[in-house]
Amino acid sequence: MRTATAADLPLLERRRLEAALLVPLIRALQAEFGVEPVNRVVAATIQAIARAQGEADRARHPTRTLADLAERIQTGILAEGSLTAEVIAADDTTLAFDVTRCRFMEMYDEMGARDLGVLLSCGRDLAFFAGLAPAVQFNRTQTRMEGAPVCDFRYAGPPP
Repeated sequence: MRTATAADLPLLERRRLEAALLVPLIRALQAEFGVEPVNRVVAATIQAIARAQGEADRARHPTRTLADLAERIQTGILAEGSLTAEVIAADDTTLAFDVTRCRFMEMYDEMGARDLGVLLSCGRDLAFFAGLAPAVQFNRTQTRMEGAPVCDFRYAGPPP
């Protein structure tokens, strides 16, 4: 019988558990050492963790094409309801969608920590996808967490 792990929880709940510990710690470190140096260290650490998580995920479930990536997104974070998205384009070489509702942002707002949501959630995306699907290029120019009306997720990959 397999024991449940944190990885079995929906992503939003994992981030909520992490934030419950990290937000007070980061706030204390910011007060002691300054916002910018602490944020710089937090961002670099979270990105390194995210890349390693993406690489580990790729080893378990190879993500070679945009179709693989689209399926993972649809059956993962979109299916759990953490994000609501509008697909802009989806073909063999392009996957583009705009996030119109972000429950991560709502969670960090409830905690009074939207500024940390950028570091703890949004900031990990590029590194995670670099580890998960190195042949796929990921670009995002704005996030709801930072006040934009949508998060613009854009992926480009080689033809299958």
